[in-house]
Amino acid sequence: MRRADRLFQIIQILRRSTRRVTAADLAEELEVSKRTVYRDIGDLVGQRVPISGEAGFGYLLDSAYDMPPLMLTPDEIEAVILGAQWVVGCSDTLIANAARDVIVKISAAVPENLRPFITEPSTGVRPGSRPSMEIIDVAQIREAIRQRRKLALCYRAENGEITDRIVWPVILGYAESHRLLVAWCELRQDFRHFRCDRITRAVPSDETIGLRAGELRRKWEQWRAEQLKLPQTRT
Repeated sequence: MRRADRLFQIIQILRRSTRRVTAADLAEELEVSKRTVYRDIGDLVGQRVPISGEAGFGYLLDSAYDMPPLMLTPDEIEAVILGAQWVVGCSDTLIANAARDVIVKISAAVPENLRPFITEPSTGVRPGSRPSMEIIDVAQIREAIRQRRKLALCYRAENGEITDRIVWPVILGYAESHRLLVAWCELRQDFRHFRCDRITRAVPSDETIGLRAGELRRKWEQWRAEQLKLPQTRT
């Protein structure tokens, strides 16, 4: 890896971390020595990159620091294109079109020498089946998630039982063959996964979930971590 690329990658690693990153962690990911990392950190600080910390304690990048948004490496470009290709094939129309727009914008913004990584990437998505047929508008579900509003659902379980639920939507997940709405269910007083092809009605409510921004997401992440230790399937 060229030194300029390595300096850029150090910044990228620090940008994506919410905790201090040690020289050992940086050295392992970059496949260089800790001595090289210390020298590179010193050079970045000398270039007025706002990195705080010291050897033995780890380093943090000031959250206010910004870089030109499209200084992308070939691997980063192919990662974005691969993800966009998957979204185009597996998502609803609005998100699929947004993914196509992302590809167009990146193509227009990157230097000419990087465009082959967009038009002829080394990775690709296998053509496959689209998610199961749904009768609901998932765009409404996404909007309810963004606005932190409750949803009134009519849900048909695998055994055919139909129930009405009031849920607090957390995230819309994508599996290979179907979509899942993850939400806190007022009926069950717990988090549940609802297959979107089994939701027969989803009506956004005017009532908000009544939690601070990010709080429901953090509760779900804690619940998910516990469930991974003891997998269960519940409806």
